[in-house]
Amino acid sequence: MGSQIWPLGLCFFMCVYSFISVGSKALVGDGTVFIDGKAAIGRIDDDFVCATLDWWPPEKCDYGTCSWGHASLLNLDLGNNILLNAIKAFSPLKLRLGGTLQDKVIYDTPDDQQPCVAFANKSSEMFGFTQGCLPMNRWDELNTLFKKAGAKIIFGLNALYGRSIQSDGSAVGAWNYTNAESLIRYTVGKNYTIHGWELGNELSGNGVGTELQQIRGFFDANWFKEFLDKTSKSLDVVTHHIYNLGPGVDQHLVEKILDPSYLDGEGNTFRSLHNIVRSSVNFSSCMGW
Repeated sequence: MGSQIWPLGLCFFMCVYSFISVGSKALVGDGTVFIDGKAAIGRIDDDFVCATLDWWPPEKCDYGTCSWGHASLLNLDLGNNILLNAIKAFSPLKLRLGGTLQDKVIYDTPDDQQPCVAFANKSSEMFGFTQGCLPMNRWDELNTLFKKAGAKIIFGLNALYGRSIQSDGSAVGAWNYTNAESLIRYTVGKNYTIHGWELGNELSGNGVGTELQQIRGFFDANWFKEFLDKTSKSLDVVTHHIYNLGPGVDQHLVEKILDPSYLDGEGNTFRSLHNIVRSSVNFSSCMGW
């Protein structure tokens, strides 16, 4: 059935105490809050909770600290019972496997002829790292964990494979899907269950980063509309990645998180995206918003 989000205005009362400081004394007053719960204003799945496992190696450092340690898909201790039980506790947890470096990962399937080398620091490379690799024995181990934990897996595919990165950050040429196809065929052959395949990390129309028409960019309504119009037979879900709270080093994160008016600032973006999806011929029949 899913969980429901209820509007303000229902049948229970809450006592509110207002404290007004007058000199060294505080004045206390009673108030009543009315919440009307006649209709839900939104609905989420029972398995709405989602977490991400990223690709960053230990050498990834930001703001003076190298905080990733051994927490990536490639070096996480998959035999740790705390990890297993944590995933089970949120079952069915959606686990997204991806992040910034997903567009630099090749898959060491039997069809791939490239050497399987690890990510390495290189400042001249996009995102500061060379191409990395997912060995199939590691993919097997990950799927064993996911099956034990009962997690739903969403895997982010490399959408830049075969494309050339220009000096201005744009990517030109056609996507070479063969390595991704090989991984999917391997996965199906092993009878692993994947809830969804994601194409590219933070795919959008314009902004910072590398263009796919551009990765890691800002919301572009025209780009989203064109994207939906051209993917009638291959796309089931659209997502939009945001960083509306700013970087993790921001000293005012707590205030932003607790400020509804600040959080509402992203509302127009999602209303626009909602309208695009709702009006799309490809998506209108499966809208559940």
